[in-house]
Amino acid sequence: MSILNPNERNQNLLLLISAMGLIPIALSYGLFPNKTLTTMYGFSVENINLTHIMRAVMGLYFGQIIFWLIGLGNASLKLPAMYSLVVFMGGLVIGRLVSIVLDGIPHWILLVYLFLELSITIIGTFLILRKTHN
Repeated sequence: MSILNPNERNQNLLLLISAMGLIPIALSYGLFPNKTLTTMYGFSVENINLTHIMRAVMGLYFGQIIFWLIGLGNASLKLPAMYSLVVFMGGLVIGRLVSIVLDGIPHWILLVYLFLELSITIIGTFLILRKTHN
């Protein structure tokens, strides 16, 4: 068993927290979107096309989650998993900021998501830079 340095432990922790935190969000988007999205955000998902899109988003989230968890146990995939985490979360941040500028302030929980995604993007970038400079 290898001993992880502090940066690797922090990368593992960030990947694990991100994966575990995204599971309930993915499920809320895709498992029963007509119930959860109405309850959480106050809009109805009655159209089969919107239900399909929300379930595809759930699949996208789970694809990322699986890759991050693989990166936990595979040293050669840890850095790519970190890059994908930063790109995924950073992409969400950019999309949310564009929406705030164009559409206005969303539901408070979405602002919490923005704060968490921005934090993960910044921390992940810092951990990648520390890894690549050592």
